[in-house]
Amino acid sequence: AGADTSSFSSPSCCLTRHLYLRCRVDFGARAVRGTAALTARAEREALRCLVLDTKDLQVFKVTVNGEDAKFCFGQKHSFKGTPLEITFPFELRRGQEAIVEISFESSPTSSALQWFTPEQTSGKKHPFLFSQCQAAHCRAILPCQDTPAVKLTYYAEVSVPKELVALMSAHRAGEMPDPEDSSCKIYRFSQNVPIPCYLIALVVGALESREIGPRTLVWAEKELVDKSAYEFAETEAMLQTAEDLAGPYIWGQYDLLVLPPSFPYGGMENPCLTFVTPTLLVIAHEISHSWTGNLVTNKTWEHFWLNEGHTVYLERRIGGRLFGEQLRQFQALGGWRELQNTINTLGETNPITSLVPNLNDVDLDTAYSSVPYEKGFALLFHLEQLLGGPDIFMGFLKTYIQQFAYKSITTEDWKKCLYSYFKDKVDVLDKVDWNSWLHAPGMPPVKPTYDMTLANACVALSQRWIKAKESDLCSFNSADLKGMSSHQLIEFLGLLLLEAPLPVSHVKRMQEVYNFNAITNSEIRFRWLRLCIQAKWEEAIPLALKMATDQGRMKFTRPLFRDLYNFDKSRDLAVQVFLEHRACMHPITSMLVGKDLKQDQ
Repeated sequence: AGADTSSFSSPSCCLTRHLYLRCRVDFGARAVRGTAALTARAEREALRCLVLDTKDLQVFKVTVNGEDAKFCFGQKHSFKGTPLEITFPFELRRGQEAIVEISFESSPTSSALQWFTPEQTSGKKHPFLFSQCQAAHCRAILPCQDTPAVKLTYYAEVSVPKELVALMSAHRAGEMPDPEDSSCKIYRFSQNVPIPCYLIALVVGALESREIGPRTLVWAEKELVDKSAYEFAETEAMLQTAEDLAGPYIWGQYDLLVLPPSFPYGGMENPCLTFVTPTLLVIAHEISHSWTGNLVTNKTWEHFWLNEGHTVYLERRIGGRLFGEQLRQFQALGGWRELQNTINTLGETNPITSLVPNLNDVDLDTAYSSVPYEKGFALLFHLEQLLGGPDIFMGFLKTYIQQFAYKSITTEDWKKCLYSYFKDKVDVLDKVDWNSWLHAPGMPPVKPTYDMTLANACVALSQRWIKAKESDLCSFNSADLKGMSSHQLIEFLGLLLLEAPLPVSHVKRMQEVYNFNAITNSEIRFRWLRLCIQAKWEEAIPLALKMATDQGRMKFTRPLFRDLYNFDKSRDLAVQVFLEHRACMHPITSMLVGKDLKQDQ
């Protein structure tokens, strides 16, 4: 028990502690090739072998302390990739270290990398590359122990065409001309805090930067960089609020990289360099990961809620500090709504709706959902209310972070820490239905209490629309939305999506009086278009298809494609548009939307 079922490596035998990566990025061949030198420490006596994770990699040569070593590939698994079995030319004693150097090349179809032609970028002149390794895709770039149970430091030298810039999840450590190729430039990187390898990240493109704070540069293509600097101006204030809540920020630099819209997630908390799609709300979440996730890490992906539930909790505490407690309560309620929606989609008996699911032989990309985020948050919010309020609970969170910093842990470790911190309140903790919260599918056993001040207007307006008959439609007008924030519009539409689809006459009238089609805020637009397609309004089909393909965030793209597929009038078109766009979609997005539309290859 407790072993990582998504990895072939066995860290109990041998631990990789440091990576020295030297590689070239070849846009022509769509490959990353080079050498990965891993410092491996024997964790038992007479060690003769090391098993690493790989996925669609070529391996040309392996040496151990400079001596040639035998290696072979094990059997390929459909989504876990292929184990690389290395036999050492000598035995290692327990505690002894050796440097295992592997010459490798990634595949043009690597699941960790998305390559862009110049036409697919904002500038239209240069190609672009970014990686996304979470959860188990680092193995599709380089051979590694691809499990969050193992943390390592790294140093990298990356050669790229000299008109481009390379960045990694590390400190920038200088650049120089490539002595072997005058058309290229070598960028150096150093990450001295041990990290799980899902946080290794690389981006290459025609990037520029703007300084927006004492420890923050925003990186983006030239066309986007000034707008992004403006958009993310609040970053330092958020960082300081987070430090005040969670303790010192230990990573030094906190840079932001603005990604092309096809990035599959809202953001990715790569250390020293958060990857984001352009929205400020994502930033508080990614900043919070600097403590929960990056410093204290889930040991296996079953315990992913430790990363995400705590991060959402911290993110909402930052929001509460900056914008008021009522907003925090309102966003907490929105999260409960989001969880209801997800569980409606996945099914309330679906085992992956458990907070700590069994992931044996589950492809992690298919298991990804809002459950670890929002069910995890709901548990922490419930505990906050049971144990004496936000400040008292934050005291626990700070202790938890200090106790487990630089480690990888399980839910059991977290629970022991909770019981030890609140040893005077064990009777309260014992009343929690732990088994249901942690191991039962569906909605949690208890709903926390939420301050309804900001939610009441959303509930009232959504009820008016749900109850309205044809003859009542004239009673709606644009003044209905007066004084409602964008957060409240999102909640209003979210409430309607939980109900049976509205009649098409209702959504047409809603467009007449509220003109939602004109709103560019993606969270609002996404819910509005789902509402229209579920109501079977044909005029919304081209708008929904456009949103599903103009950007690639899976949170938006998958439900839009699913709704279009479920509407008889748009099903064939949805499949056709997907097949046309598939080649330029992110590999993970393409795989998952393909499954949703029954087009898996």
